[in-house]
Amino acid sequence: MQTTVAVVGGTGAEGGGLALRFAQAGALVRIGSRNLEKAQEAARRIATQTGAAGVTGHTNDEAVAGVSIVVLTVPLSAQVETLKAIRNKIVAGTILVDATVPLEIAIGGRISRMVTLWDGSAAQQAARLLPGVPVVAAFHALSAEALAKLDHPLDCDTLLCGDHAEAKAAVAQLAAMIPGVRAIDAGPLDAARLLESAAALLIALNLRHKVRDSGMRITGLPSGGNV
Repeated sequence: MQTTVAVVGGTGAEGGGLALRFAQAGALVRIGSRNLEKAQEAARRIATQTGAAGVTGHTNDEAVAGVSIVVLTVPLSAQVETLKAIRNKIVAGTILVDATVPLEIAIGGRISRMVTLWDGSAAQQAARLLPGVPVVAAFHALSAEALAKLDHPLDCDTLLCGDHAEAKAAVAQLAAMIPGVRAIDAGPLDAARLLESAAALLIALNLRHKVRDSGMRITGLPSGGNV
């Protein structure tokens, strides 16, 4: 059975890059956006690039209805509003993958600096807003620029944090669809703030070294470090 994944925020660079890779790997992909026309245009573009037939554009609430995995790739400034808009459409058993990075730019500050959230991390904030939904923090360190280059495998690990082992295993399988990506279990959801901070660090490195696709590899782990 084909995997069906909704990418909420799929018209943005990060969400679009992930959707592109999932479609290339054969998944059925629903692009979610507040603007239906933008979602449909993004879906057409991804279908053309990948030759995949199963890419469709929807409003956010329509995109998440009935799917098993929802990937949230919106800016911090839109996270709460978006989660409130979709939570009544998420069915039992759905996994939410939160890739939100709480950057200071959301409140007019610098793009490479973090803001402190009451819940501890953006992923924990998502878990509070979606009680009963397994939340996994993931994909923060995957460069949108690298994801968009379909003819190049990524050279990057993605760290996963969550409190549900089965949910983390499902997200690890999703990550494995992207050539060159290795999923590593980084602990409970409480540790998600470290993943989000690492993404801010990569942004700072990109700015300092004038690149756009820096990534992260973790060395020295036994094979059991993988999810």
